Amino acid sequence: MAKGQRTCPGIYKTCSVGAISKDYGLRDQICRAAVSSMSNIAEGFGRNTNKDFAHFLDIARASAMETQSLLYVTFDVGYLDQKDFDRLFQLAEETTALTIGFSSYLRSTPQK
Repeated sequence: MAKGQRTCPGIYKTCSVGAISKDYGLRDQICRAAVSSMSNIAEGFGRNTNKDFAHFLDIARASAMETQSLLYVTFDVGYLDQKDFDRLFQLAEETTALTIGFSSYLRSTPQK
């Protein structure tokens, strides 16, 4: 992931301009999904056990995948061009991969 590139700020920046900024339902849903992914990672970090943290990482992964699904909608209705879609989709994909890897690691290590 390029330094400074994160899914949540990218989604918010994209949703603040153009036609998507006026599609309140879709805009709010994709922003909530992106924030949910980030928030669940933070909430899991604050938990007492690796098992709990891994569970919240699973939820974060699902939210990142929801973000990807909503990116398809925004692209299909013409709110995003191919370049922006690819960039944001890749960021969400990286979040998904990282949460899967970290969740697996936490489940394979002794419980804290």
